[in-house]
Amino acid sequence: MLNTTAWNRIRYGLYAPVYDLVAERAFRAARRRALAQVDWRPGMRVLLVGAGTGLDLPWLPRDIELHATDLAPRMVRRLVHRAERLGRDVQAETMDAERLDYPDGHFDVVVMHLILAVMPDPARGLAEAHRVLRGEGQLCVMDKFQADARPASLPRRGLNLLTSAIATDITRQARPLLASAGFTIEQDTPVMMGTLFRALLACKARPADG
Repeated sequence: MLNTTAWNRIRYGLYAPVYDLVAERAFRAARRRALAQVDWRPGMRVLLVGAGTGLDLPWLPRDIELHATDLAPRMVRRLVHRAERLGRDVQAETMDAERLDYPDGHFDVVVMHLILAVMPDPARGLAEAHRVLRGEGQLCVMDKFQADARPASLPRRGLNLLTSAIATDITRQARPLLASAGFTIEQDTPVMMGTLFRALLACKARPADG
């Protein structure tokens, strides 16, 4: 299995110089739609997990306290440069999304765009997002997901051995992942390529939610 934290740090460091050419225009509308689902309020403390080169920055409110992390140092450096060009104050750190170095209940919003499908252990990443979110916090996810109604077919799982090594996992299901991590999905919107890419807004599950 090549989808490991060490391999992701290497490959995204290699991708960094050309990442914007591939991902900026392609996902611009999907990012905006995902972020528009958040109930924004002035002064919110917000964390971008797996923030890459900072392509979410133009679509975020300016009256928030913004933090960003990425596994690859080269991605973080590019994010810092983008923040400077946009006049954004961002506290950016190189950090593993599966081991966030923040206190419990520290953030009002956690944004995870195009990261759950590439993490070696998305359940652990979501557990960390759950931990650092406040009780009434919001989780904003945008990614590609296998349909929730059925598991991936055998051919799809076979193809995934290749895609997960060079790009992304194509077998992960949104609702089981988020529910297992203690989240309740409040909005679930297809944003790209039919229903393949979805924008989800979730909150911490309350006891009555199961």
